Amino acid sequence: VGDAGAGDSKGGARGREPKSDTKPDSVTEPDSENQPESDADPYAVARQIVLRQLTMAPRSRHQLRQKLRQRNCPDDVAEAVLDRMTEVGLIDDEKYAEALVRSKQVSRGLSKRALAHELRAKGVDKDTADAVLDQVSPTEEEDRAKALVEARLSRLRGLDRDTVMRRLAGMRGRKGYPSGLSLQ
Repeated sequence: VGDAGAGDSKGGARGREPKSDTKPDSVTEPDSENQPESDADPYAVARQIVLRQLTMAPRSRHQLRQKLRQRNCPDDVAEAVLDRMTEVGLIDDEKYAEALVRSKQVSRGLSKRALAHELRAKGVDKDTADAVLDQVSPTEEEDRAKALVEARLSRLRGLDRDTVMRRLAGMRGRKGYPSGLSLQ
């Protein structure tokens, strides 16, 4: 009787066995789906990768080139696809840089120096980055720094003056503002 009870519990486990039998089939199915991609036109595959990336979020040409390299796309195919996407206006590093600068100014209050670093990190070339950053006026940047200080002051109430000044200077420094910028 003890064996029958053990057999019943095993029978429950056997009920799960067909699921494990189906796993190898489901594992082989994606492999067979991936095989046509390797036989597919490399230009079509590269276009699909780029379009997928652009659908998720705006990207610089450099970021897209890196993604194509990660996917083992030949460099000549990648450049041809990126050139075509640039021709039709889907890739535009200047517009990308302008949008990134506006976004980072509003969301994080970054200075021109910090924005230049962000643009370099995203692969935007120096000339394009400089042209976009030249549109940010020094007055606008100073106003943004003052707004950051005012917003932070309310959280620093009750602390001594030296601590407040040190924390404000640290916050401004992390945002890329020069240490000599006035707090007024």
